[in-house]
Amino acid sequence: MARMSDRSSVPDPDATPPDAAQQAEEPLQDKQAAPEMAAERLGLDLEALGGQLVWRIGKDEVSDEVVVRLGYASATPRFAHLPRLRSAGDAELRSALDEGRVVIEWVD
Repeated sequence: MARMSDRSSVPDPDATPPDAAQQAEEPLQDKQAAPEMAAERLGLDLEALGGQLVWRIGKDEVSDEVVVRLGYASATPRFAHLPRLRSAGDAELRSALDEGRVVIEWVD
């Protein structure tokens, strides 16, 4: 017959109590959830802002760079006073992005 050790009933001083272990995991979960929550919030903010923005994308007639003009809807009339942009296809846009030939202009 196997004999039980008296030590089995003595709590291990190094063992973390169940409540403390659960509490220790909660901040970790909060830290992991924080970037997801921030990204979700950023997405909502950008979506709301997107409804207030206007933009025009095309190629500059002189430099052949892709230009992204961006501004609030209230600035729409000022877009007409800027130099014209030539149309650019998806392949041209991708190439310009890959080569760093994109200029972003804010229109006030």
